[in-house]
Amino acid sequence: MPIDTTKEDVITLAIESSCDETSVSVLKNGRTVLSNIIASQIEQHQKFGGVVPEVASRKHIENINMVIEEALEEAKVSFDDITHVAATYGPGLVGALLVGLSAAKAIAFAKGIPLNGVNHIEGHIYANFIEHKELEPPFICLVVSGGHTHLVYMEDYGSYEVLGKTRDDAAGEAFDKVARALGLGYPGGPQIDRLAKMGNKEAILFPKAYLEEGSYDFSFSGLKSAVLNYLNSQKMKGNSISVEDVAASFQQAVIEILVEKTIACAVEKETKQIVLAGGVAANSGLRELLQNKAEEKRIDLKYPSLQLCTDNAAMIGCVGYYNYIRGYRSSLSLNGVPNLKIGEVHS
Repeated sequence: MPIDTTKEDVITLAIESSCDETSVSVLKNGRTVLSNIIASQIEQHQKFGGVVPEVASRKHIENINMVIEEALEEAKVSFDDITHVAATYGPGLVGALLVGLSAAKAIAFAKGIPLNGVNHIEGHIYANFIEHKELEPPFICLVVSGGHTHLVYMEDYGSYEVLGKTRDDAAGEAFDKVARALGLGYPGGPQIDRLAKMGNKEAILFPKAYLEEGSYDFSFSGLKSAVLNYLNSQKMKGNSISVEDVAASFQQAVIEILVEKTIACAVEKETKQIVLAGGVAANSGLRELLQNKAEEKRIDLKYPSLQLCTDNAAMIGCVGYYNYIRGYRSSLSLNGVPNLKIGEVHS
């Protein structure tokens, strides 16, 4: 669909509530962030060792209006200045999604402006457009987060080919489960990354699942089980456990698979651009290894700043903007879709 080349500024109000962050952002023309407010629930969920859906939904209800007001105030705009509203409608926790989506619908209806439903995974990819103003498709994107691990070829705005995805645990999910087994608490990814810097990544040889030849899919369930088995066997033998070595060896096994398949994918697609996205994109070991391997192949690697790696509304607003100028609109009957796939569109 052709892009509208209107010269008027498009002001997007975006809402993200797919998991445990209530976030609202205001953007101008898709890539200029005027505000990006994030109310995190990490403290509420830490005592449970992970996100409790019912608790998350209740906190979103408590936070949503306050965060909207703060985002408008920081951006120095009012509801009258907003061109359209963008909101995450999947994938995610259905109760959490409905809080943000309902708020977006209410604003769209009250102000008589368009609503644009946004896919959360697409949002992570588009975070790179905010960070790197010069970035344009096509490119290969590795999306790695707590719930998703995807290798995606983005041919154009809104045009995706999913080349690989996880068959069981996502990379971030594996990080959280191993961190819990090591007694590191939630969220586990940053803790593993921190300890890995102090450990020996070659201390323990954990298995890496490459799957069948030519596959770009991922599987981390076996690796997670291998770590748990190692910890149990060491405890039964009365041996001391170096948490740092376990963290470093586990992390290395994960990132080697991610990097090897990403580079192979880029070579096959003959693209000279790779972008990294999602919460695990903040992992320093992954960034370093992927950067080194990309340079060997003379491939340009881009990734977002740390704030744009985690769930945030700015990335949702960027997708919403490009959907809007391509003429896509969502109806006010749009529902939350917890298992929404990338490239799938509901109106």
